[in-house]
Amino acid sequence: MKTLILCFGLGLVAALQAQAFPAAEENIDLTGMWYLKATASDKEIPGLDLRSMSVTPMTITTLEGGNLQVNFTVLIEGRCHEMITVLEKTSVPIKYTAYGGTQELFIIPSAVQDHYIFYWKNNIHGEQFRIVKLVGRDRDLHQEALEDFQNAVKAGGLNTESILIPRQSETCPLGSD
Repeated sequence: MKTLILCFGLGLVAALQAQAFPAAEENIDLTGMWYLKATASDKEIPGLDLRSMSVTPMTITTLEGGNLQVNFTVLIEGRCHEMITVLEKTSVPIKYTAYGGTQELFIIPSAVQDHYIFYWKNNIHGEQFRIVKLVGRDRDLHQEALEDFQNAVKAGGLNTESILIPRQSETCPLGSD
């Protein structure tokens, strides 16, 4: 269940080939607080009602060797869950892996400053799915960033009708309703 929550919460998702995206900067600074602004998936995640999900800002810390640690809390079915994962840097500048390489994440700069699109390719219990997330440095949902996200969702072969805008929350006390 934690893996399912993590995949959704990070918003990180979708297996798209790196060449489908513009060249990314080698040294992007992702350290700091990020807000999940929109998400889309090619399949429903078993056991999760994404429409009722609430998310807190995520904090990304750069670790030794360029790996990233991502921390966030998500409210699902009335309970808060703290999530922490390490994204391992690869030889491809925009690509990271998690859980021993079983999951892939592509971090693509948006056309809008201080926004990124996270594509997460995941395989849970033998079922593969993709999730796309729009994240930004501030809490506001910018129309230009949403339009850029919609274009990325289309380019990734996902349906734009699957886009959800999660509720934002500054805190989520663990174990709370």
